[in-house]
Amino acid sequence: MILTKSNYMIGLQCPKYLWMSVYKKDELPEPDEATQHRFDQGHVLEEYAHKLFPSGILISSENFIKNIEKTKELLKNRKPLFEAGISSNSLFSRADILKPVGKDEWDVIEVKSSTKLKDEHILDLAFQKYTYKKAGLNIRNCYLMHINKEYVRKGDIEPKKLFEKEDITEQADESLKDVEQNIRDIFKILSLKKPPEFQLEDIDTCFYDNPILDEFFQSLPGGSVFELYRGGKKCIDLFGRNIFMLADIPEEYKLTGHQEIQRRCAGTGNPHIDKKEIEGFINDLDYPLHYLDFETFQMSIPPFDNTYPYQQIPFQYSLHVVDSPGSKPKHISFLAEGSKDPRKKFLSSLKEALGSKGDIIVYNQSFEQRILKSLAELFPKEKKWVESIFERMVDLLIPFRRFHYYNPKQKGSASLKDVL
Repeated sequence: MILTKSNYMIGLQCPKYLWMSVYKKDELPEPDEATQHRFDQGHVLEEYAHKLFPSGILISSENFIKNIEKTKELLKNRKPLFEAGISSNSLFSRADILKPVGKDEWDVIEVKSSTKLKDEHILDLAFQKYTYKKAGLNIRNCYLMHINKEYVRKGDIEPKKLFEKEDITEQADESLKDVEQNIRDIFKILSLKKPPEFQLEDIDTCFYDNPILDEFFQSLPGGSVFELYRGGKKCIDLFGRNIFMLADIPEEYKLTGHQEIQRRCAGTGNPHIDKKEIEGFINDLDYPLHYLDFETFQMSIPPFDNTYPYQQIPFQYSLHVVDSPGSKPKHISFLAEGSKDPRKKFLSSLKEALGSKGDIIVYNQSFEQRILKSLAELFPKEKKWVESIFERMVDLLIPFRRFHYYNPKQKGSASLKDVL
């Protein structure tokens, strides 16, 4: 059996997920559209990284055996290699970039779509270095090449500015001492005839999407302790004490004020309503009311001039205007067409639709304000207008986030989809 880097990383976060990935992969769900989009963006990002090494050679990874054989052949040429597959005994890893250094050394460069170093990147490169050294390669340094979050596109994408390269050799070497034991533990898991049970501690070690974790949460009944608002480790602690339901949390167990409301509502089955606070919120509203919602998209590689990685770019809004109490809402909307930068037309349409008076009701105003602020930076002439919009904004999230109203059906969440 061959242990790949992918399965090594899965094994570090969840033994059951590892076992299923090897023996019952067809029973795991296919990546959803959002996940597949991230994968696709990752491939495009690697293509830009390759441009930093013009003499580099891309090795096809379609055939596992041929990839290994071609890598052995090309290692002799001492040129940068992309997708080089290296196997040693029962281990296999494919390098994003192997760069020759001096007469007989190599640098390993891992390309990631994140904007900073993460713990899992160190674990990833430690396994790579261990495998490559076992195969006889002399590895000098390990680098993480990640996205530069400060990069702003001006014309064509500039790979040298798009990426930051970080030397993490020291961290990888520190992690290297654990790789051998990790490998033994993983092969022990893979020797089992049936998958191990999902453990609570696996929740803390999940750094990638994990369908086993999703399955665990989906199996929980309504009202479980994992619905505790900002529960974190408290949820795991309660579950570990065999306290599974919010209603069963002992009164002496230390909870926050909001969590106590949840426990009480779970016991009665009734919502919590602070009428005084809600009435005050409603009475302060200034008509005409504008119920506003934005839709945005973001990409790791800036799609337009004057955009940066992962910038949220507005392309649609929906607005309902209520002129007076009890009047019928008027609907106004905008949806960008085509593939050009939508921001100028978006802002122009929004400015016309919002008028100059009346409260603008949004849900989680920090999001809308952040989008509008970025538009004001792009179009400085609209800065005063944007600031006037901020003054008119009312955040509908507040009564729910502050638990002026709470219904057990929210499951501890104040997100719009759960509130509705």
